[in-house]
Amino acid sequence: MSKIDELINKFQEVSNHPQQTVLKYKKETGKGLVGMMPYYAPEEIVYAAGYLPVGLFGAQKPKIAAARTYLPPFACSLMQADMELQLNGTYDCLDAVIFSVPCDTLRCMSQKWHGKAPVVVFTHPQNRKIRAAVDFLRAEFDHVKTELEKYLHVEITDMAIQKAIKVYNENRRIMREFCDVAAEYPQIFTPVKRHDIIKARWFMDKAVHTQWVRELIDTVKQEKVEPWNGKKVVISGIMAEPDEFLDIFEDFNIAVVADDLAQESRQFRTDVPEGIDPLEQLAQQWQDFDGCPLALNEDKPRGQMLIDMTKKYDADAVVVCMFRFCDPEEFDYPIYKTQFEDAGVRYTTVDVDLESPSLEQVRTRIQAFSEIL
Repeated sequence: MSKIDELINKFQEVSNHPQQTVLKYKKETGKGLVGMMPYYAPEEIVYAAGYLPVGLFGAQKPKIAAARTYLPPFACSLMQADMELQLNGTYDCLDAVIFSVPCDTLRCMSQKWHGKAPVVVFTHPQNRKIRAAVDFLRAEFDHVKTELEKYLHVEITDMAIQKAIKVYNENRRIMREFCDVAAEYPQIFTPVKRHDIIKARWFMDKAVHTQWVRELIDTVKQEKVEPWNGKKVVISGIMAEPDEFLDIFEDFNIAVVADDLAQESRQFRTDVPEGIDPLEQLAQQWQDFDGCPLALNEDKPRGQMLIDMTKKYDADAVVVCMFRFCDPEEFDYPIYKTQFEDAGVRYTTVDVDLESPSLEQVRTRIQAFSEIL
């Protein structure tokens, strides 16, 4: 096994066994765990408290049963999976759970959560481009900080948050570099491997994740860049799971050279700006962030951002991973679909559903699209 394979396997072990990973972290460090419900939450505040922020992104092909009691069938499969994991005790290891409520389903989830860990709920302002939005969100983050101090019995200082911001910004920068490098080496970074390396950051100390990614980039750059004889795509949406979904791209010689996924690159698209008030800095980042339907911008820049992405990475098309029953994503689609057509960008949509027992319809759609390309 090559060194590159060994390094990638480390990330895949984390990504494929998140519960095992975080429990091992808790045992070895003595630090607690705070769950972060999708999609955007101030992880830096948790990190500054001396706890590990843990992403709660459901499970691959979960069996949904008990969650039906609390959520309607038209709630997205990610929320169904998270509720199921909470009810079956998987999340009992958490010391607290933080909810942002950018959609109706998450708002309901925050009210119906029955886990052992206390819940901290906050709201992102959707009229984001005015000064009052920063002030409002700063107050919300102060609420999160105060609640965590109460539940975790810690003091969270401004200095600790500033240090956490530095750690996270460094990870954001290294992840943007990784995405660029991965696009140059599609033979090495298959769609699943690329995804697993990014996903692993949800279950690791960001400083350690940064070290691992740095070592991987330095090792890969020693290899010669080979021409890619397949097609290249940009994928967009909430998330692209399970792994079998991404395997279909590899089966038809399609490389994922960039993504616009809420679970992946949207998390490190924008750095937290410098300043003297860390909570205000975190709030300002939300105002600076764009390209996600869960972060309202009346100018709707997502279409042009995706068009620019296809040009930057010389991609042949955009594949929209439409998360079933995600209203914000569905409402966004007609707008950037028209922009794609006007710009001559080829595209297709595929349904994503964590609970789906079969991916044959997706396989047929991607096969047909690969032949068109």
